[in-house]
Amino acid sequence: MDLTFVKRGGKYDELTISRADGTTETIACPKQGIIPHDMIHVAVESVLAHRGFLTLVAEGQAVDFDTGGAQEDHAVERLVEVFQAEMWGGRVPVADLIATYEHACAARGHDAASISAEDIAAIRTRLDELTGQWADVPMNGGLTVTL
Repeated sequence: MDLTFVKRGGKYDELTISRADGTTETIACPKQGIIPHDMIHVAVESVLAHRGFLTLVAEGQAVDFDTGGAQEDHAVERLVEVFQAEMWGGRVPVADLIATYEHACAARGHDAASISAEDIAAIRTRLDELTGQWADVPMNGGLTVTL
C-alpha cells in the first residue's frame, strides 16, 4: 500500500492511501508541528507485527472504520500516541517510554502489545528518517511511503 502525504497550507495536510487493489482514499491530517500522526503509524506498523490502523486499511477497511474494540488495534494506537508525545517533548529513556505506554493502555482498559528495546530503537530510527524526509517536502509537495 502506498501512502502519499501532501504538505498543505492552513490547518491540514493530506494523506492519499492507494491500496494494492487500486482503490484510493484521501483524508485530511491535522497539522501538529511534527510529522503527521498517520506517518507515525507508518513507523510503528512497519517495525512491529501488530495490526494497527494502516494495516487494517491495507486489508480493505475504510479509513473511517470502527475497530469495534479490538485489543491489538487499540494497543497500537496507544503506542503511536506515546511516540507522538515523545516527538513533541523529547526523547526519554526506553524504560520510561515502555512504562508510559503500559500505563496508557491500562488507563484505557486494554493490554499493551509486546515491545522490546530493539523495537523502540527501530521505530525511533524510522521516525528520524521520516522527519527528515518530511522537512524536505515543499508546500503542496508530497512524500510517498510504502507499507
